[in-house]
Amino acid sequence: MKILKFFAVFALCAAACVALVSAAPAAQGPAIKFDSKDHDFGTIGAEGGPVSHTFTFTNTGSAPLIIVSATASCGCTRPEYTTEPVKPGKKGTIKVTYLPSGQPLGEFGKNVRVRTNAGGRRETLKISGVIIPGDKKPAERQQ
Repeated sequence: MKILKFFAVFALCAAACVALVSAAPAAQGPAIKFDSKDHDFGTIGAEGGPVSHTFTFTNTGSAPLIIVSATASCGCTRPEYTTEPVKPGKKGTIKVTYLPSGQPLGEFGKNVRVRTNAGGRRETLKISGVIIPGDKKPAERQQ
Protein backbone atom coordinates (compact mmCIF):
# COMPACT_ATOMS: atom_id res chain seq x y z
CA MET A 1 0.00 0.00 0.00
CA LYS A 2 2.87 2.39 0.79
CA ILE A 3 4.30 1.76 -2.70
CA LEU A 4 0.96 2.64 -4.30
CA LYS A 5 0.78 5.90 -2.30
CA PHE A 6 4.39 6.68 -3.24
CA PHE A 7 3.65 6.25 -6.96
CA ALA A 8 0.47 8.35 -6.67
CA VAL A 9 2.38 11.20 -4.98
CA PHE A 10 5.22 10.84 -7.50
CA ALA A 11 2.77 11.05 -10.42
CA LEU A 12 1.14 14.18 -8.98
CA CYS A 13 4.53 15.84 -8.46
CA ALA A 14 5.61 14.96 -11.99
CA ALA A 15 2.36 16.41 -13.42
CA ALA A 16 2.84 19.59 -11.39
CA CYS A 17 6.41 19.96 -12.65
CA VAL A 18 5.29 19.53 -16.26
CA ALA A 19 2.57 22.15 -15.76
CA LEU A 20 5.07 24.61 -14.27
CA VAL A 21 7.56 24.13 -17.10
CA SER A 22 4.81 24.53 -19.71
CA ALA A 23 3.61 27.74 -18.09
CA ALA A 24 7.11 29.23 -17.86
CA PRO A 25 7.70 32.24 -20.11
CA ALA A 26 9.58 31.70 -23.36
CA ALA A 27 13.32 32.10 -23.29
CA GLN A 28 14.55 35.66 -23.52
CA GLY A 29 16.24 36.81 -26.69
CA PRO A 30 15.53 37.08 -30.40
CA ALA A 31 13.52 34.50 -32.37
CA ILE A 32 12.86 34.27 -36.11
CA LYS A 33 9.68 33.08 -37.82
CA PHE A 34 9.36 33.08 -41.61
CA ASP A 35 6.02 33.57 -43.37
CA SER A 36 7.21 30.83 -45.76
CA LYS A 37 10.55 29.07 -46.21
CA ASP A 38 10.14 27.95 -49.80
CA HIS A 39 9.20 29.44 -53.16
CA ASP A 40 8.53 27.79 -56.52
CA PHE A 41 9.22 30.06 -59.50
CA GLY A 42 7.39 27.65 -61.78
CA THR A 43 8.62 27.54 -65.38
CA ILE A 44 11.22 30.14 -66.33
CA GLY A 45 13.24 30.70 -69.49
CA ALA A 46 16.97 30.15 -69.51
CA GLU A 47 17.43 33.54 -71.18
CA GLY A 48 14.60 35.33 -69.36
CA GLY A 49 16.92 37.07 -66.94
CA PRO A 50 17.17 36.85 -63.17
CA VAL A 51 14.10 36.04 -61.06
CA SER A 52 13.68 37.09 -57.43
CA HIS A 53 11.54 36.30 -54.43
CA THR A 54 11.46 38.13 -51.11
CA PHE A 55 11.07 36.02 -47.98
CA THR A 56 9.56 37.89 -45.03
CA PHE A 57 10.28 37.07 -41.39
CA THR A 58 9.16 38.37 -38.01
CA ASN A 59 11.21 38.69 -34.84
CA THR A 60 8.95 36.83 -32.41
CA GLY A 61 11.46 37.14 -29.58
CA SER A 62 12.10 39.73 -26.90
CA ALA A 63 15.41 41.19 -28.14
CA PRO A 64 16.69 42.60 -31.46
CA LEU A 65 17.27 39.97 -34.16
CA ILE A 66 20.35 40.20 -36.37
CA ILE A 67 20.87 38.31 -39.61
CA VAL A 68 24.51 37.29 -39.31
CA SER A 69 24.73 35.74 -42.78
CA ALA A 70 22.69 34.33 -45.66
CA THR A 71 24.71 31.95 -47.82
CA ALA A 72 23.55 30.42 -51.11
CA SER A 73 24.27 26.85 -52.18
CA CYS A 74 25.79 28.06 -55.48
CA GLY A 75 26.91 31.19 -57.32
CA CYS A 76 23.70 31.30 -59.39
CA THR A 77 21.71 32.27 -56.27
CA ARG A 78 22.23 35.60 -54.55
CA PRO A 79 20.66 36.53 -51.21
CA GLU A 80 20.28 40.10 -49.94
CA TYR A 81 19.05 40.63 -46.39
CA THR A 82 18.06 43.19 -43.80
CA THR A 83 21.30 44.37 -42.18
CA GLU A 84 19.80 46.48 -39.40
CA PRO A 85 18.71 44.75 -36.19
CA VAL A 86 15.01 43.81 -36.34
CA LYS A 87 13.17 44.85 -33.18
CA PRO A 88 10.82 42.44 -31.39
CA GLY A 89 7.50 42.20 -33.24
CA LYS A 90 8.90 43.81 -36.39
CA LYS A 91 9.52 42.32 -39.84
CA GLY A 92 12.60 41.94 -42.01
CA THR A 93 13.30 40.47 -45.44
CA ILE A 94 15.67 38.25 -47.35
CA LYS A 95 15.52 38.72 -51.13
CA VAL A 96 16.79 35.72 -53.10
CA THR A 97 17.69 36.20 -56.78
CA TYR A 98 18.25 33.24 -59.09
CA LEU A 99 20.22 33.57 -62.35
CA PRO A 100 19.00 30.87 -64.79
CA SER A 101 21.33 31.83 -67.65
CA GLY A 102 23.99 29.16 -68.15
CA GLN A 103 22.26 26.67 -65.85
CA PRO A 104 21.18 23.21 -67.05
CA LEU A 105 17.65 22.93 -68.42
CA GLY A 106 15.11 21.14 -66.26
CA GLU A 107 14.22 21.23 -62.60
CA PHE A 108 16.34 23.13 -60.11
CA GLY A 109 16.35 23.51 -56.35
CA LYS A 110 18.62 25.83 -54.41
CA ASN A 111 19.05 26.55 -50.71
CA VAL A 112 19.99 29.64 -48.75
CA ARG A 113 21.29 29.01 -45.23
CA VAL A 114 20.41 31.82 -42.82
CA ARG A 115 22.39 32.34 -39.63
CA THR A 116 21.07 34.69 -36.92
CA ASN A 117 21.74 35.62 -33.33
CA ALA A 118 18.63 33.64 -32.30
CA GLY A 119 20.17 30.91 -30.18
CA GLY A 120 22.50 29.56 -32.85
CA ARG A 121 19.65 28.10 -34.91
CA ARG A 122 20.08 28.09 -38.65
CA GLU A 123 17.19 28.32 -41.06
CA THR A 124 17.10 27.09 -44.65
CA LEU A 125 15.18 28.88 -47.39
CA LYS A 126 14.46 26.95 -50.58
CA ILE A 127 13.75 28.08 -54.12
CA SER A 128 12.81 25.81 -57.00
CA GLY A 129 11.48 25.80 -60.54
CA VAL A 130 11.94 24.44 -64.03
CA ILE A 131 14.24 26.04 -66.63
CA ILE A 132 13.18 25.81 -70.27
CA PRO A 133 14.83 27.23 -73.42
CA GLY A 134 13.93 30.81 -74.30
CA ASP A 135 13.04 33.92 -72.39
CA LYS A 136 9.81 33.00 -70.58
CA LYS A 137 9.22 35.08 -67.44
CA PRO A 138 7.53 33.54 -64.37
CA ALA A 139 4.49 35.86 -64.73
CA GLU A 140 3.81 34.34 -68.16
CA ARG A 141 3.33 30.82 -66.84
CA GLN A 142 -0.03 29.21 -67.38
CA GLN A 143 -2.13 28.13 -64.40
